[in-house]
Amino acid sequence: MTVDRNDSQTAIHRQVAAARAGKEVRVAARLFSGWVVFGERQFVRGYVLLLPDPVVPSLNSLASQERAQFLSDMARLGDAVLKVTGAARINYAILGNAEPALHAHVIPRYANEPESMRTAHPWAYDWAAAPAFDRAIHGPLAESLRAELTRMGVAKPMRFDPGANAGG
Repeated sequence: MTVDRNDSQTAIHRQVAAARAGKEVRVAARLFSGWVVFGERQFVRGYVLLLPDPVVPSLNSLASQERAQFLSDMARLGDAVLKVTGAARINYAILGNAEPALHAHVIPRYANEPESMRTAHPWAYDWAAAPAFDRAIHGPLAESLRAELTRMGVAKPMRFDPGANAGG
């Protein structure tokens, strides 16, 4: 398995390092395979990512047990997002083209989305116009998600509250 290295930092590497240090305010939970973080832009309410820890280049870089854990965590995260958001369904995406490090997008889809967007892929949204994640606004949803993941038995304890060390 390839582990994260400082000489090839991607946004995923930086986010995982910030999550470990308690500096990433978008953290919702720590799972067995990695970190749940809210998307920088909430183009749909509850859009989250699963970031592996340690960071690896792709799903194929993981040994079979770690791969199974990551995929299981991704699906269980989808279950939790579905429950806490009341979404109609969940879309999953693992791409890695723009950020060449494994990460999974977990995207709730809603029955009340604009009709033109209901069958469109999530990248059809205007992400730049979407509201930025704000802990003051999205904090209750983050706490509900963490509580549900904990209830499901897939969350691990975290050393810091999300963003506790963001100022330093």
